[in-house]
This record gives sequence, structure tokens and C-alpha cells, in this order.
Amino acid sequence: MTGETTVRTAVRIHGRSAQREAVRALLDGLRARSGHLVVTGEPGLGRTALLQWAADSFRAGPVLRLGPGEDRGAPATAGELLTTLRKAAGEAPLLVCVDDAHLWDAPARSALSHAAERLHTAGRVALLLSVAGHRAVDPEFARLAVVRLDPLAPSHADALLDEVTDGSTDPAVREHLLAEAEGNPALLLALVRRLTPAELRGLRPLPRPTADAGTLAAVAGSALTCPSADARDLLLTVAAAVRAADGPDVDTRLVLDALRHLDPASAPTANPLPDVLAGAGDRLRFHSPLLCRAVHATAAPDRRRAAHRALADVLEADGQPLPALLHRSWSLSGPAPVARLADRLAAVAADGTTPASHGLRGTAYARAAELTADAPVRAERYTAAAEQALLAGRPDRARPLLAAARDCAAPAVVRGRAERVRGLAELRDGPVGDAHQSLLLAASLLAEDAPAEAASAALAAADAAWAAGDLSSCLATLSLGPAPVPRDAAGMLGPAAPDAATGADGLPGAVDLAGAVDGAGPGGVPVPTDPPGPRQAADPRQAADPRQGVAPRHATVPGHATVPGHATPGYAAVPSAVLAGGRTGGATPRTDAGARGGPGGTRVCGAVPDPVRDHRVGMRALLEGRLDRAAPSLGQVVERARTDDRPETLLRAASAALLLGNVDAARRAGARALAATRQSGSEALVPQALEYLAYAELRAGRHPQARAHAEEGLRTALRAGQRNTAAHHQAVLALAASIEDEPATVARHVTAALATARRHGLAQAATLAEWAAARADLGRGRPQDAADRLGLLVLPGPGRGHFAVWRLAVPCFVEAAALAGRPEDTHEVLTDFAGWAAFGADPQAAAQLARCHALLAPPDHADDLYRRALARHDEAGGDFERARTALLYGKWLRRRRRPREARGRLGTALAGFDRCGAGVWAAQARAELRALGAAPQGGGAGTLTGLTPQQLRIARHVAEGATNREVALTLAVSTRTVDYHLRKVFAVLGVRSRLELARMVEHADRTRGDRRAGDRM
Repeated sequence: MTGETTVRTAVRIHGRSAQREAVRALLDGLRARSGHLVVTGEPGLGRTALLQWAADSFRAGPVLRLGPGEDRGAPATAGELLTTLRKAAGEAPLLVCVDDAHLWDAPARSALSHAAERLHTAGRVALLLSVAGHRAVDPEFARLAVVRLDPLAPSHADALLDEVTDGSTDPAVREHLLAEAEGNPALLLALVRRLTPAELRGLRPLPRPTADAGTLAAVAGSALTCPSADARDLLLTVAAAVRAADGPDVDTRLVLDALRHLDPASAPTANPLPDVLAGAGDRLRFHSPLLCRAVHATAAPDRRRAAHRALADVLEADGQPLPALLHRSWSLSGPAPVARLADRLAAVAADGTTPASHGLRGTAYARAAELTADAPVRAERYTAAAEQALLAGRPDRARPLLAAARDCAAPAVVRGRAERVRGLAELRDGPVGDAHQSLLLAASLLAEDAPAEAASAALAAADAAWAAGDLSSCLATLSLGPAPVPRDAAGMLGPAAPDAATGADGLPGAVDLAGAVDGAGPGGVPVPTDPPGPRQAADPRQAADPRQGVAPRHATVPGHATVPGHATPGYAAVPSAVLAGGRTGGATPRTDAGARGGPGGTRVCGAVPDPVRDHRVGMRALLEGRLDRAAPSLGQVVERARTDDRPETLLRAASAALLLGNVDAARRAGARALAATRQSGSEALVPQALEYLAYAELRAGRHPQARAHAEEGLRTALRAGQRNTAAHHQAVLALAASIEDEPATVARHVTAALATARRHGLAQAATLAEWAAARADLGRGRPQDAADRLGLLVLPGPGRGHFAVWRLAVPCFVEAAALAGRPEDTHEVLTDFAGWAAFGADPQAAAQLARCHALLAPPDHADDLYRRALARHDEAGGDFERARTALLYGKWLRRRRRPREARGRLGTALAGFDRCGAGVWAAQARAELRALGAAPQGGGAGTLTGLTPQQLRIARHVAEGATNREVALTLAVSTRTVDYHLRKVFAVLGVRSRLELARMVEHADRTRGDRRAGDRM
């Protein structure tokens, strides 16, 4: 060990919000009942720390700690244990913490389990156990509630590292430590302790390997104990095989065949398995990834090399060259470069005909780099490894590889490729301003030797500027324009493609990491300085008819916000047209499908416009407000996808289709892209494909489908370490939830989106999230709050929202301001919105504009404007926006004492809201209908018959004056459960306050009593 660094003790738990919530619910429940919870996780994940946090935060009574052995006071039977607990508790609640309960002997574990199921006899007792996660849970604890500790998310591991080092770690060292720790907090702290202060600050090279055998063994502890030599060989062979596998499990037959090669005289078997292994069908895996690494690192070097040699022999015989070469390389003794083996590894990794995942190719490139003596070639191979890691959805692995490449002398083109990978990684999971600069640098380094790659990097830089809301930088970058594509640049398909070109040294041509980024571009908000059309009407009210009103000269007029590119999910721009709603199946200009260029449709030397150029031209035209020029170029991108199944082509097509308003084509291309990315193993692209699908569903008014895609996209983005992508999915989820009856869900997604957006400069995600929060306020009948939020987004000033999004929020702002008695705030933004409606890119805008003017108009004009707005909605389609206009019109009619007309409009609004799942807005319509004395549509609306039994119980308790906490104690549920059901009650009944609920319950009970009295008579 080389350690000289004294690590500060972490003063708080990082992450673990779900696990702490589960523990907190257990402790809160002690006011009414007993409970138990088992915490499990691999060594080093913090089981003990979580138990200590629970003990420190428990204030309602005493804390009792039990452990194995007589000296720790663990009773032998369940009865004795319950007696002990009863005495310790007295009249107060009691928390019992049992750390490492798996170390108790079988009788004691059985007693503990039986006692857990009878805790109610001992008073109010919470039993909190921790058990090892590196093996299956003991059968005695299998019936108990379990919460699992997972590795820390990158952001939480980063925060822990900052806390214990005072933020003094060199950035490259930080990336390396986070990648080595793989989210294990104990391992991260052990790695920091191992390094000297100079090494932490990047002043001296790090020891290799950083996570050595001693460090891993110290974290694994007693879990490494193995009873027999045969079991050790089995564990070692599984651990060695995992290093060249596509996942955490390996083929059982491969392991057994390798064991036979390792010891021909043996008769290996996988039955029974050591308890640290799990078997599923014909696959084997470790319960704990940390233990897998520790087993491999702590094995005797000769035995470890022999295991790799045996695996190489078996894989070569099976015709699997890439994993066979990897194992062969790991069977070498000593770290000396081996040029011949390194070249073979690189060549096979670059061979598109060899079946292998991006992750496995990246491992092969990295190993080839380690075996390479020539510095420029080594840098190129590290860069190729980083590209593959990024495509595999592992930016955490890509960053240390880029740092290794940077340490090698390399030509400009290699440095440019490395900088491009770094910039794309930052677009997914970092400050987008930094990404913009990295990608511009990449473009300049690549310009001379790789002009097509330079164009790709420049367009990705424009996308970064778009995500940051920097319109001028976006336009400037798009104006650079790519150089002509040479013939030898036709194969930018990456090594996984069958027709990928490889160089003489076995390295592939540049992997098309930017993919649809290159084509999608960040454009989409036209900024015409001289928009076409007639002169603007002098009276803004005349612009209610979109055929008369256009944008004023020199006004900024938004068009479709772009959907960003395929390989950079997470910094995606949300298409304005997608969120504005409108018709599906917009016209897409057709192009000559037969005029295709080189292999796979890539343009070669002037054959046909390539996708990058087509998208660049189209996006630039949209930014300038020239839809006539944008449509042909973007139409070619859509058309090209009809005969091309590559993920990048399909994702470009989905983006272009959304920009053109062809939602049906966008959904088709997005669905095909999702299938293609999953089939190719391009995990980095899956969140992007799901984002396109979510946008298309939102545009079509299918909010439940949009939510389903965004939920899956959020999971995949977080799994791939793409926090920027996750922020955009959170914003989409917030927008979808803002029309439903789930304000807590909206708030949760808004908070999550803003946390990343503010940290990484994602102006568009932040604007969308704020808009969602304001729309939820408006739906819940809080126009003053909505106007305050939206005013910051849409009114002129330095805090105005993203240039592509703020105009989309203008109709909500006008409605909120009008209802809040602040119509004077709307004039300037409404004039600008009239220009947006006249631009013609959003079918809903004309109807929304007429609605806005109706809200602000005097009574003698409002009626006609509302009717005109509804007529425009009939032309454009879209249930939600039409229902909103009908609701406002119905309210206006009711207040003008025109009940018959109001009832019709409100009934139409209610039906529209119900059809699109807009529960919170449906509640407004029901309340208005009740005010008219009409029975709202929907069975049970406004009565108690539509409530579930649990909702009815909660409603009656609240009507009697009980608080949510008192209801929770009475019904033996959590306060969160009460909150959730009470929101449902309010939505179903259409009430807005507890007083209104109490009156309704009282009225329902009185009505039921009258009916019973009538029946008796």
C-alpha cells in the first residue's frame, strides 16, 4: 500500500433516498404498530451506515443493538427475544438494530425470524436487520420485507469523493477513481486512502492497478473465504470469464470446459454451487460484482493466468476469436508490450463481421492499447475504446480511457477524435457549455484530415449551444458548414457495421458517435429577420385570425424545436411542435429514393446530399425561419430511412419528421430506431429513441403512451449514466403529469429535472420543467401562482426561458394572467405569439391565439373569438387544447347567465379531458357543471359512489376534521398513502378543499339517510 492520505469521515449518507424513506416509514409507523425491515447489499455499500443513520435519527424511544454470541446478548429462542424486547421497550417505542444478522447461527436466525413475525406482542417495536448481499438471503429471513442497497449513482459517488477530499482531486484522477469504485462507497474511500496527496492532485502517476488485490480484499472482508480448492477454481474461472463477457453472467458449459482444461484429471461440476454464486438455467454469476473482482485479483498469479489460458483454448475451439484473444492476452506474464497480439486484438475488434457488443469491443481496444508500445497508436486505440464505451452506454468507462489517451503523444486527428468523444460524453452527462467548447476544439483538430468528422463535431457543438439556450452560438456553429466529403470518408459506420472500413493497423474508421446529432442539429426555432407574409395588423386583436396576423418585422419567431441526435441522448432539445400539439401525419416532401450514394446510403463525393449536410441545411433554414428551404433537406432525411435500418439513420429521420410535423412518420421511425438500437447493443442510443417516441406521442395527444416511453427512457438514461438525458425525460414526465391529478408527481419530476438542468446549464429542460409546474398550478385553479411562474419564463428580461420554449407557454400565461386579474402583463408577449401563429408551423397556435384574445376581449367580442378558437381546434385536432378552450368558454357563458349554452360547452370539455386523461382539468369542468346544477358526466363524479373503499374511509375521516397524520395512524398506513388517496378523492369528487369535501360527505350521508327513511315508510 502506498497510502498517505488521511480520509475525512463522511458526515452524511449520500444517495440512498429510497432506502432511507423505507426506514423512515418503519420508524414513523411505530406510533401505531410494530414492523420489521431487512437491509441487504454487497460488502461496502453501507448496510452498517444505514443502520447507524436509523439509530441516530430515532428520537421516540430507546435503541437496542443485538449481535451474535452470548457476549452480545442474542437470546436463543423467539420467546426469550420477545421478552427481552418487551423489557427494553417499556411504554415507549423501541428500535432494534441487528447488523450482519447472517452471521448468527441457524437456531438464532430462526428465533430472530419468528420474533419478527410476532413483534406486536412485545409492544411497539421496529426490528431493523442487515444481511449480506454477496449471497442468497438466508431462508429464515426470506419472508421478511427487504430493501436492497445498490451502487451509488455517479452524482452521489462524486459528492462523497468531494466530501472526503475537500474537492481537491484532479479531474482525471476523479474520473478514474469513480470508474474503479463502480459506485461502492467503501471501495471509493479505500482507493482514496491508498493514494498519496500528490497522486490525488494528479502530480504523480497513479499506481496500477489502482484497485489492487489488497484493496479489494479489505473491502470484501470475510466474504472471500472459500472452503476448498475445487470451489476456489470454480470461482476463479467464473470471475475470469466475466471479464470478457457481455454481462455479469457466463455460460456454465464454458466454465466447466475451462475447468477440465485447467485440470484434466478433475470432474468439475456446478452442483452444489458456492453460496456466492447464483445459477439461472445455463448461466452462472456472482451475487456481488465486488466479490467477482476480488476473487480474480486475489488469486495466485499463476493460477489466474492458467484460468485465462484455459478459457482462451475453449473459446478458440468454439470459434469466438475476440473473447479468446482477450483471455490469451490476460494469460501473459508481465506487463511488457506485445505488438503482435495487440495488433490482432485491434484488428478483430474493428472487424464488423465479428459478433461482439460495443462493450466487448471497447475492452479489446483498451487491452490492445495496454500492449502497444508506440504512443500515437496507443492513443488511437484508447480513443477507439472510449468511443465503444460511450456507445455501450458507459461514459464512466469512457472518461478514464480518454485520460489515458491524452497521456500519449498523438497526431491532431487522434486528439480531435478523443475531444469529440469527450464532448459527446459531456453532452450526456456534464455541463453543456463545456461540451460546446470541447466539440468546437474537436472540429478544429479534425478539419484537415477528417472533414466529415469535423462537420459531425461542429454540429454536435451547435446542439450543445441549443441545449444551453445560446441561439447566437448555435447559429454561428451551423454557419461554419462542412467541407466536401472525400471518397475515403464513406465508411463512418463504426466497427460494429458489416461494411466498416478498417485501417492498416486494425483500427476502424471513425465511429459515428454523433449520429443523429450530426443530422438533427439543435435548430428548430426560426428567427426570421424578414418573415414572409402580409404586414402586421395594427390592432393585435386582429391577429386572432391567423390569416391576418404575422410576426412584426425583426421579431424572433419560434419554429419547431429540434429533437437532438441519436448518439447524444440527454441533451435533447424538445421539439416545439411536439409539445404544442396538432395533427398527425403532416406532409413530408418526398425525395428521389434511388439517388443514393455509397454503401449504406452514405454520400460519396457529390453523389447525393449526405445526412449530416441535409440536416445542417434544414436546421439552419429553420433557425432563419425559412420553412420552404428547410422542408426539402429534412424531407430527404425522412425518406432515406425507408430503406435503411441503421439506428443513426432512423433517429435522424424521427427527428426530421417531428420538425416537419409528420408525427406518424416520427413514431414509425422512432419505434424502428428503438428496435435497431436494442438489437445492435447500442445502449447509449436507447434513451434517445424513447425520447423521440415520447415527444411524438405528446404531439399526437397520447399522454399515457408518452408517459410510458418517458418512464422507460428515464430508467435507461439513469442506468447509462446520462443525467442530461434523464433531465429531459423528467421534464417530459412533468408535462404529461401536469394535465393529470398528480401534483406531487409533477413536483417530483420538476425538482429532479431542475436539479440537473441548473447544474449542467440545460436551459431548455429547465424551461420545460418550470412550464409543467405552472401548468399544474393552472389546472388546480391557482392562476396567481401560475402567472407568477410563467411571468419569469415569458416576459422580457434576463431570466426569460429557452428561446424555443417560452413562446409555447404564452397561452398558459395569458390564461393565468387573465384569471388572476393581470391582463396588462400579456400585451407584448401576445403580439409576439401572433407572429408565431402566423408562421404556420404549429397547427394549434392559431386556435390558442384566438382563445387568448377571447380571454382578454370585452364581452361583445369574446363570444365570437371563442367560437373562432373552437373552429380552429376542429381543423387542427387535439383533445386537450380543444377541451381547455371549451372549458374557458363554458365558464364565460355561465358567468353571463347563459346556462344552457354553458352546460353544452362544459360537457364537451369534460368529455375531452376524460378522453385524454386530464384528471385535474376534468375536475374543473365537473365543478362548473355542479355550479350549474347539472350532474357531471362520468359515473360517480361528484358523489361518493366513485370512491374505492380505502378512499371512502379516508374521505370520511378527513370530513370529520382529522389531519392526514391522524388518518394514517387510525388506518395503520403511511402519511404518503393518505396523501395519495386524498388527491384521488379530490379529483374524483371535483372538490378543491377539505371544507368542500366535508360538505359533500355530509350531503351524501344526509341523502342516504333520507332514502332509507323513505324505504321504511
